[in-house]
Amino acid sequence: MEKDRQYIPRPVNTEHVQLPEDLISLTEKIAENIHNVWAYGRMQEGWRWGEVRDDRNKLTPCMVPYEELPENEKEYDRRTAMESLKLITVLGYTIEKKEKD
Repeated sequence: MEKDRQYIPRPVNTEHVQLPEDLISLTEKIAENIHNVWAYGRMQEGWRWGEVRDDRNKLTPCMVPYEELPENEKEYDRRTAMESLKLITVLGYTIEKKEKD
């Protein structure tokens, strides 16, 4: 990208989307999986737990199970999950839980 070119993010507007309760309850599971995917990827890159984030030495305090994350980190993953569900809805898709056999 050229230096003088400015990136302007234009996310799909999902403010008007009201998700049904069953999808709202799904966000926590999705958020946990988002964290696990992130952590797995970081581990593959050589990152490990450290008390303080240190990019040079690939250390991060977030290399812990989801339930041990600080609330602000969980909230980041929850927002990502919620926005993903809202986007799916805005794009005209539906999510249905299959009944167990």
